[in-house]
Amino acid sequence: METYVDMFLNTDGEKASIIHKKIIEMGLKPTIGAHDFVYNWNGIVTIDEEIKFIDRVQSTLKGTGTILRFITIR
Repeated sequence: METYVDMFLNTDGEKASIIHKKIIEMGLKPTIGAHDFVYNWNGIVTIDEEIKFIDRVQSTLKGTGTILRFITIR
């Protein structure tokens, strides 16, 4: 499974370079194309595991003004 993360930045929020660094440190990989980042699960995960991952991303980016969209595919 893979989870794609799309980010929408707020002009009053944190700089894109700082957000990018935080996301990379969490193990997500930048992509070129329809999505900004991807997280490869290396297998099938439960919805609970996915929610915990999303919570972790939200906590890491809290206060940055970033709006996130998550898409998980099998």
